Amino acid sequence: MASLPYPLKTIQDLMRPQHKPKENKSDMQEILNEMLKHYGLKEIVGKKHNPEIVKMFSEIDYDWVKDDETAWCSASLNFFCKKLGYDRSHALDARSWLKIPTVVLKPELGDVVVFWRESPDSWKGHVGLFINWDDNNVWTLGGNQSNMIKISPYPRERLIGCRRPKKIKTDTT
Repeated sequence: MASLPYPLKTIQDLMRPQHKPKENKSDMQEILNEMLKHYGLKEIVGKKHNPEIVKMFSEIDYDWVKDDETAWCSASLNFFCKKLGYDRSHALDARSWLKIPTVVLKPELGDVVVFWRESPDSWKGHVGLFINWDDNNVWTLGGNQSNMIKISPYPRERLIGCRRPKKIKTDTT
């Protein structure tokens, strides 16, 4: 069982009702719960590719991606948001999530968190769902974290933005 920072002890704790967002806020727990159902989904080492990861690309209109080595943190989040009817970035780069209009200054369980990678000025980054934070790290559930869907700590100083996608009626693109 994965151990998480206080007050969340296990992955099952995330799925308990007491962690529901406050009323009148987008139910980000819906996306979180759906991603948790795929916890442990990982790339296949070698010439074969995980069909579930390749399907995520196809479902978000990137069907030209035929492997599980293409960076897929943003693809997985786009996949789950589209599946559940939430705003999404429509792009494969992590920083594209900064264009989602609902800015969050104090993230709550399930909010989207975006990090810089290599340097703050690089186009590269990482995106996932907020779990918790401490003085040094932001605990994040996401795809392509050590080549799988899992919860990992990311340095807090690399956090560049938090967003809360809104539920939409249909996905038009």
